[in-house]
Amino acid sequence: EGKVLAMYARGMSQRDIAATIEDIYGFQMSHEQISTITGCVMEEVEAWRNRPLQSFYPFAFVDCIYVSLRTEYGVQQVAVYVMLAYDVNGCKDVLGLWINETESKHAWMQISDELRARGVKDLGILSMDGVSGLEEGAKAVFPHATVQRCIVHLIRNSIRYIPRKQWSAFTKQLKLIYGAINVKQARQEFEKFKTDWQAYPGAVSVWENNFSHVEQLYNYGSAVRKIMYTTNAIESVNSSFRKVTKKGAFPNEDAVFKIFYLRIQELYKKWKGRHVANWAMVRNQLLMDDRMSQLMQQYDVAY
Repeated sequence: EGKVLAMYARGMSQRDIAATIEDIYGFQMSHEQISTITGCVMEEVEAWRNRPLQSFYPFAFVDCIYVSLRTEYGVQQVAVYVMLAYDVNGCKDVLGLWINETESKHAWMQISDELRARGVKDLGILSMDGVSGLEEGAKAVFPHATVQRCIVHLIRNSIRYIPRKQWSAFTKQLKLIYGAINVKQARQEFEKFKTDWQAYPGAVSVWENNFSHVEQLYNYGSAVRKIMYTTNAIESVNSSFRKVTKKGAFPNEDAVFKIFYLRIQELYKKWKGRHVANWAMVRNQLLMDDRMSQLMQQYDVAY
């Protein structure tokens, strides 16, 4: 059973699993037997998706991965939303998976409500890639959370307006803004940036519309900024999922949840006993912010 689940977690089809079992172990398994084994995982999936969570997470990251799903209307692309979090001890956890056909503040309010029902009372910093409705939906349930736009995604959005031969110069100047020593320097570099790249108003407007997300980075120390300014942490989780989404459409939502859950179990084994790098420094810098200090001290007693 364990071997079957391990192969299933790698995205192997029932036909491939049956062939591998026969080749290695010398006996045959029917598709029905394999389906029964993988089907039993669904109970674990539901228990995991509804498990109690911790009261407070200093960092949470949201991203989505698109998968092909067979529906009564044919094969459609649907978004699987994933939330990764770091707890007060710097340990990683995937808080949940959700499938939504549409992005809206109401969908995110429902997800946030679910997190609260499972025990989450506060979120510190929520980093996202700009998905529609997330900030409003999350703020409706966690009004004091700091919502941070991913700087890497802003770079990708703005660079589309820049000729390829100027990408290097453009990104180098942007780094002077979000990599500045303090907010005063960041503002000065931003004014220079707007002047130097005024010939590309589309690129400049991306940063003008989101500069508040750059400014708020400087409410925290450099170690905290390094974590919160990008969603790379959760994109690495999604890259693990992509290894098992390349072989065609999923027959139903349960199939998506099962295979993603099994991949998450592999990640848990990898993360076990490991903390986020430089967590002691991160923790100290969080304690220098009044709001985060209060939250860290309020909920630290629970762990």
